[in-house]
Order: sequence, then structure tokens, then C-alpha cells
Amino acid sequence: MSALRFTSLEVCAGAGGLALGLEAAGFDPVALIEYNRHACDTLRANRLGWRVLEMDLRDFVAQEHPYARDVDLVSAGLPRVKSPAAVKRAEDRYERELLEATVWLVAEVQPRAVLIENVPALVGDEAFADIREFVRLELEHLGYTLHWHVLDASGFGLAQDRKLGLLVALRGEVAAGFRWPEPLSAPAPTVGAVLWKSMGARGWRGASAWAAQADRTAPAIVGGSERRGGADLGPTGTKRAWARMEVNGGAIGDDVPGPDFPWEPGGDVKLMPKLTVEQVALLQGFPAHWRLLGGKTARYRQLGHASPPPVAQVLGERLAAALSPKGGSDA
Repeated sequence: MSALRFTSLEVCAGAGGLALGLEAAGFDPVALIEYNRHACDTLRANRLGWRVLEMDLRDFVAQEHPYARDVDLVSAGLPRVKSPAAVKRAEDRYERELLEATVWLVAEVQPRAVLIENVPALVGDEAFADIREFVRLELEHLGYTLHWHVLDASGFGLAQDRKLGLLVALRGEVAAGFRWPEPLSAPAPTVGAVLWKSMGARGWRGASAWAAQADRTAPAIVGGSERRGGADLGPTGTKRAWARMEVNGGAIGDDVPGPDFPWEPGGDVKLMPKLTVEQVALLQGFPAHWRLLGGKTARYRQLGHASPPPVAQVLGERLAAALSPKGGSDA
């Protein structure tokens, strides 16, 4: 971790996963832009000193916010961009417009570095070629060198197979000093190892047996659309993966099992334990003290859309190393 402190401007900040990890790596946000009111409440509740702007990124004009000038980093955990083939209606362009707005913001602010997290397919899939070309032309015109890469959160201490599509762009000589972080040599923790203590917090006698068979990493936590119903752990295939770990993925639980929870291994999915919002936060790598505001569905969706803080931290450390006077020589 760099001893220096840097400044950042965070867009689509969500529950703060990206900003939290970057903060640990040495980046202090001058402002965080987020449209969702529950996520804004979460950010304000956890960091009283953060300037949280509850607004649509597309309405943000950097010239009206002097503190946004001369920042070291623009960071963005953007909503998942759809491929052009999947865009059927005008509202389906929303995610693409946010990506474009981020690029225009970079043109206004011209930070030393840019970090964008999105779907893995954005990095190399042919269906996203036109979007990558738009980003490349705009940022290279401004003097940035682009680095595209995919990282899996399971390689950085999370019990979750979550692939992140990443773009790092750096301007000037610092670009040569950036290196992508290498995954840890140790295997990823299992769901059981991460959650057994919380599963037994109310005295459930089956917690240890449950944890022993939940001996794999979780599928990617997904947040779902604001336009659909309540919170669950994902589409049908993902729910089946959870059921193989004896988790009922059809809903989010209000509490962990009590002493007499009637679990029968391999039995009815509806009788399997459900994960709570707090347990999902552990799988996403959020610290236990991080408070999520809003109802259960709102809190779960904040987590599903979040960037895992541990991955954000290692990325931030590599960015800090590149931006430091030594230019990443010890990265």
C-alpha cells in the first residue's frame, strides 16, 4: 500500500465497494455520484466526510464542481452494459449512456488515471467491439494508454466466482508503470468456511454439518433489475448451484436459522437455509461494520451490483504504485 494519498472522483458509486477498496489503497474521493437513494444513504451513513451527490451521472457537469478538477483518478463501477444486439428499446441504452457519460467526464476532468469495472464480455467479446472502439478512440485522443483485463474475485480471497471486466487507462509516463495484480497462490475460501460462524449465530445445531458440505465457491452474486420483483440469488441455473450447497436461493432470509431449524441434507429446497443480506455482504468482501441502508431488497441489490472491496483494494494499490514518483517500480 502506498504511503501517499491520492484523490478520486467516483461515479455510479453504489454501496461503496469500489470506493471502500480504493480508500484502503490510498485514494480519497472528492465526491461520489450515485442516483439510487438507498445507496446514497449507505454511503453517507458509513463515511460522514464523503461528499455524496445524489444525481444522475448524465446530469453532472464538472465545471460546476471545482473540487472535481485535477483529481488523480476517475473510478466507475458501472451498471452492466448490454451488447448492441441486446438493446431492443430506448431504455435498454441506459447502461451504454452511463459508460459514454463516464468517458465524457474523463474528457472534462482529465485525471491521471481511469478505472472502470463492468461485464467481462466488454473486455474482448466481439459483440462489444463497437463500444470498446468508442472508448479507445476517445481516451487515446486524450493521451491515455488503455489496459483491458478480466480478474476473478475468487483469486483475491473471496468465496465467489465473480469475473470482473476492467479497464485501466493512464495518461503520460505513468502508464508504463502499471501492472495488473496477480491472483493469490492460496485457494479461494469456501462458502461454508466464510459463513459457518454466522449460520450458527442463533444456535443452529446443523451449522457445522452444513458448512462442511458447502465446500466450494459461490456463483456470482447478482443484484437484479430495479424493474423486477424481490430479491433472490439469481436465475434458475444459479439457484441450482446454490441448492447444491444446501442454500435456498429463491429468496433472501430475514435471519439465520434458529436452534431447531429443520434441515435435511438433499431434501426439499424450500427447507434449506436462506442467506441473509449480512451473509451476502461477507461473500462480497464487505467488512462487518459496513451498514447498508434501505429495505431488504434494496440492501441486497446494492450488494449484487457492488464491486468487491478486496479486489478494488489490490487494483488501487497497483494504481497508486504507478502514480507514485517511483512509477510502480516496486509493484
